[in-house]
Amino acid sequence: MATGTNMNKPILSVEHLSMKFGGLVAIGDLSFEARRGEITALIGPNGAGKTTVFNCITGFYKPTEGLIRMTGRDGNEFLLERMPDFRITAHAKVARTFQNIRLFSGMTVLENLLVAQHNKLMRASGFTVLGLLGIGGYHKASADAIDMARYWLDKAELLDRADDPAGDLPYGAQRRLEIARAMCTEPELLCLDEPAAGLNPRESLALNTLLNDIKENSGTSILLIEHDMSVVMQISDHVVVLEYGRKISDGNPEKVKNDPRVIAAYLGVDDEEVEEVLTVVGDEHVIHELDGEPDPAHGPSASSSMMAGPVSDTIGHSNGDGELVRVSGEASKALQVDKRSTDKSSSGKGKRRT
Repeated sequence: MATGTNMNKPILSVEHLSMKFGGLVAIGDLSFEARRGEITALIGPNGAGKTTVFNCITGFYKPTEGLIRMTGRDGNEFLLERMPDFRITAHAKVARTFQNIRLFSGMTVLENLLVAQHNKLMRASGFTVLGLLGIGGYHKASADAIDMARYWLDKAELLDRADDPAGDLPYGAQRRLEIARAMCTEPELLCLDEPAAGLNPRESLALNTLLNDIKENSGTSILLIEHDMSVVMQISDHVVVLEYGRKISDGNPEKVKNDPRVIAAYLGVDDEEVEEVLTVVGDEHVIHELDGEPDPAHGPSASSSMMAGPVSDTIGHSNGDGELVRVSGEASKALQVDKRSTDKSSSGKGKRRT
């Protein structure tokens, strides 16, 4: 049974997560939390490692190092990095969608949502036998599954298309159908990989409405990857920013939007141009911050229960001989901003001494 203490715990806690492919460090010492009942956005430039994080959370990849803890409403804790992917869905109640739409286009819209309830229906049918004989609780389970499917079709504004082939739906409607199908698994954590990709403004508004309804009325928490900043800033409660597999900012949308490291990482400008960019943006507070001390490191505390060893401070990959090849720290625009802030601060202190 859920208690107040359990409900106050983060639904997802990622601690010192690293994912290496040979010598390539795709994710390096990443830590963040997703709070229960909120929408947490994971953003960053292309190639920042966002989908790799999702794949580690949902069991498609097994991380090289780190801990991924999921806390259910009933207080049960699951270490996702130790679980096979199908158990993460069935027992930890984590559902996800993908960047590319993966519907059963030849099935009807309603049938797509019934497929999501396959396990529940199979158990009720005694794995087919009881269903064929018409005994047991299969008929009730089948009726309940249809009711749930219609409920989420109504939420997704697709009830009038229930009997149409899923492949006949417009692109934006197919996106909402994918989310409705995921919700039919009754997840506690819903992971969405770029749900607004390719949507026009009207479709983005319909998506925002659906996601806010899920957050407010279903008890499901949402973790999403998104490049559409209008969607992120409108619906997110908490934003985590990645660059080259490392966290550069973490906070509410307003804080992240005004973080000079985030601006530099997204715009890809040189450190000498950051102040000019911020002047155009028109945020005097952020411009002033560039002249002061950098923020404390966003990383977690030194403790970790799953670290096999220290994570390299640089991104690297293997050369032909399998040797780790370092990539210059200048590649990170966020680090350039931090370095510039430190240099300015040191220069100012030197002048005051003289």
